[in-house]
Amino acid sequence: MDIDKLRSRMSPFWLLHISGWLAAAGLSAVYTYRGPWTDAHQLLLVFAPYVTGFLVCIPLRYFFKKIRLHERPLRFFILVALAATFVGANLWLALNAAAGLIILPLPQPPTPFVPFYLRNIINGGAFLLAWTSLYFGLKVRREWKAQEERTKRANALAQAAQLQMLRYQLNPHFLFNSMNSIRALIDEDEAKARELITELSDFLRYSLDSKDYADVPLRHEIEAIRHYFAIQKKRYEDRLEVTYDIEPQAGEYPVLSFLVHPLVENAVKYGMRTSSMPLAVHLEAKVRDGSLRIEVSNTGRWVGPEGQEGRIDSGTGTGLDNVRRRLENAFPNRHRFKMMEKDGRVHIQLEIGRPAATADETKF
Repeated sequence: MDIDKLRSRMSPFWLLHISGWLAAAGLSAVYTYRGPWTDAHQLLLVFAPYVTGFLVCIPLRYFFKKIRLHERPLRFFILVALAATFVGANLWLALNAAAGLIILPLPQPPTPFVPFYLRNIINGGAFLLAWTSLYFGLKVRREWKAQEERTKRANALAQAAQLQMLRYQLNPHFLFNSMNSIRALIDEDEAKARELITELSDFLRYSLDSKDYADVPLRHEIEAIRHYFAIQKKRYEDRLEVTYDIEPQAGEYPVLSFLVHPLVENAVKYGMRTSSMPLAVHLEAKVRDGSLRIEVSNTGRWVGPEGQEGRIDSGTGTGLDNVRRRLENAFPNRHRFKMMEKDGRVHIQLEIGRPAATADETKF
């Protein structure tokens, strides 16, 4: 097994633990050992404390793994770390003493116990406290990254759920009206009825096929909108006129699926109430300076959320509010969303890739 495979199978703790203690032992041998390199007993005495320290930290690690950082106050961890460090320093001292007796079995000159004990406990405790601080620091970092990943996944799931909810909120009146139009055409014109069924199935297929994608090329969204307008044309006939101005470059720009549909649905829904016939709806999309600009305009008056014509305020109804929230989630500080009424037409504009609009720009 080569070194790379071994590293891939070892946890980060063991890689740091082994390499750290090896580095400490090597530095101690190079900078503090002054004896002959052929004296095996003296070399063993130099390296023995690092071997025993390595072993002492293993049970400390398993003890610290049981501690859940988010369940206790900081002072609790400090007291636990100090107590565990003190116990570990005593165990380390005992193992060092046992190792010394094994390596040098001959009687050694007596050493005053208290100074010897205090010196070793302080030195060993400081070493283990540094190890403990490093361990908890890495543990906090790892748990923070895990929490960040969980938060990202939760946000992604929430956005996916919101998109799914929007898809299921597809205007039921639109579906009912489409079915009624199909029913009426079956007896009058079977060919047109088949065409309407095809348009409706293609529109619904886009809704289902795009469920696994956050972004789709704008041309896919436009194609679904063409199916939508084809169905509405069968219903309203000469009372509805639709024009497009879609640049090829804009067609390849990635957008959130079902982002533009609420804009055109809003234009038809309220335009039919306030516009002289025929209702003219215009959809254009362009790319300027790397930003996608989409505008949906229709003849008629603006209808506010309370049904008041000519009033534009921050409340825009469920469909447009959903568009606003999705833009804020997907493109924070990189989008603009504007609504205005001018020269007998209602304009809804959105821009992706530019700094967010101010409140005045949004309200116009």
